[in-house]
Amino acid sequence: MTPDRTADRPTRIGIVGPRETAGSGGQPTTVPPLEELVAAVRELGGDPVSGPIDRVLEAAPSALVAVGEAALCELVRADPGVPTLPIAAGARPVPVDRAVAALESVLAGEGDRRHDRSLSVDGEGRALLDVTLVADEPARITGFAVRSRDEPVARFRADGVVVATPTGSGGYANAAGGPLLSPAIDGVAVVPIGPFAVRADRWVLPADGLELSIVREETLVSLALDGEPAATVAPGSTVEIRPGEPVATLVVPESAGPFGPIDR
Repeated sequence: MTPDRTADRPTRIGIVGPRETAGSGGQPTTVPPLEELVAAVRELGGDPVSGPIDRVLEAAPSALVAVGEAALCELVRADPGVPTLPIAAGARPVPVDRAVAALESVLAGEGDRRHDRSLSVDGEGRALLDVTLVADEPARITGFAVRSRDEPVARFRADGVVVATPTGSGGYANAAGGPLLSPAIDGVAVVPIGPFAVRADRWVLPADGLELSIVREETLVSLALDGEPAATVAPGSTVEIRPGEPVATLVVPESAGPFGPIDR
């Protein structure tokens, strides 16, 4: 989507996240301690606030910083209404070694506001990265059916199925064999998890009008949004997935591209 340059320089910066987050391949990546980022904002003339998300949002920040994927997804669930700079997370993450420089860019008003796509499951919430259905019992194969805009796409047996946004397509879905999606694509990747087949298809489908059904009668299935358990789905049920409200993020000169570092 086309970015919008922030009209005003943000001053009060809310910072949330852990001291450690998962990097590529699931390996731990040390991130700057929150105290270091708070000190950097203060030295740059900003007004920092950090701590639990509720406390940060009560302070009415004009911009947010999410350190790590878990913090970014938690902010999405909180629906803060202000743009977020993702560090070591998101579609265009700031690398951890450029975090302080990125904060300087934000405070200088050099951030472009982008609107990342999300997914919504009625009654359960919103996901920035992915929606997954996985059999409740470990190593239990169950049956799934996929429909797109009232057209049947596939039926297959698998441990589960994941639907990923472009932002989340490099995570769980990619590890399961799915493609990387450009942020310019208004679609999702639908990928079987542990399919019971020699050759398993994956699909890129429109983000709207998507239905996932559980077609075996004996297995309960867990629904998760961005890896967080949301509900238990009974056999024979259908989960309807549709586009959610866009998530406002900040892209600065220090941000990586949507496909990460390119080897040369």
